[in-house]
Amino acid sequence: MGALLEVSGLSLAFGGIQALGGVGVTLAEGETLAVIGPNGSGKTSLFNCITGIYRPTGGAIRLAGESLLGLSPDAVTRRGVARTFQNLRLFPTLSVLDNLLVGRHLHFKRSLLHALLRRRGEEIRHRGHCEAIVEFLNLEPYRKTRVADCPYGVQKRVELGRALATEPRLLLLDEPVSGLTAEEKEEVAYWIHEIRGRFGITVLLVEHDLRIASRLATRMVALDHGVKIAEGTPAEVQRHPDVIRAYLGE
Repeated sequence: MGALLEVSGLSLAFGGIQALGGVGVTLAEGETLAVIGPNGSGKTSLFNCITGIYRPTGGAIRLAGESLLGLSPDAVTRRGVARTFQNLRLFPTLSVLDNLLVGRHLHFKRSLLHALLRRRGEEIRHRGHCEAIVEFLNLEPYRKTRVADCPYGVQKRVELGRALATEPRLLLLDEPVSGLTAEEKEEVAYWIHEIRGRFGITVLLVEHDLRIASRLATRMVALDHGVKIAEGTPAEVQRHPDVIRAYLGE
C-alpha cells in the first residue's frame, strides 16, 4: 500500500523553544502507528501541526500526496483527517447523539442548526449514520443523555464516536485510554482495532500505556525533546537504548 500520510523535516518553534526538530513520519494506508515519548517530547505538537492548529516553521505534511500546510483545522478535516484530544472537547449540554451529529456537520448540505432542531430532510440519513456509531461503541444506554451526565469513560467513547462521524481516512488518537480503568482500556483497545478492520481507517496513535500501544500498532516512533530517536516494531523501539534513556534517565 502507498503512503497516506507523509511528514518530513517537520519543525516547530515557540520563540526560543524548539518543540519539533526535523521530525519525519510516514504512515501507510490501513496502518496503525504509535507515537511514544515522555511528557514534553512533542507528540501533541505533532498532532497539532498535522491538524492545522499549529503552523510549523519548516517541513512538509502531505495526505495522499496533497499538502496540508497552511490549511485551517476545518479544511484539514474536510480532507479526511479527524482527531480526539488528550483533554476532552465535547459539548457537555448536548446529548451523546447530538455530539455525534456535530461531527457530521461537514457532510450536511443544510446548516447544523437544522440537524440539532431535528428537522427532516437529509438529517435523517446523517442521524442513521450516527446511530450506527452509537451501536458500534455500545453507547445505546446513553444516546439521549447529556454528555455532562455521562461517566468519564463514556465521554471518551463519545469523542471517539464524534471523530468517526466525520468519516475520516486518517484518525489521530491522542492518549485514548488515559484516565480509564483496566477494563475500559481493554474495551477501547478492541474498538480501535475494529476501526481499522471495519471502517478501513488509518490510525495514528499517541499513547503512554506502552502495553496497549504495542498491541495496537504495527510500527512505533519515539520522540524526545522534539526529535525522533527511534522507529521500528514496538519491541525494537522499546529496547532501543535512547528510548530507555529518555524514559528512565541515565
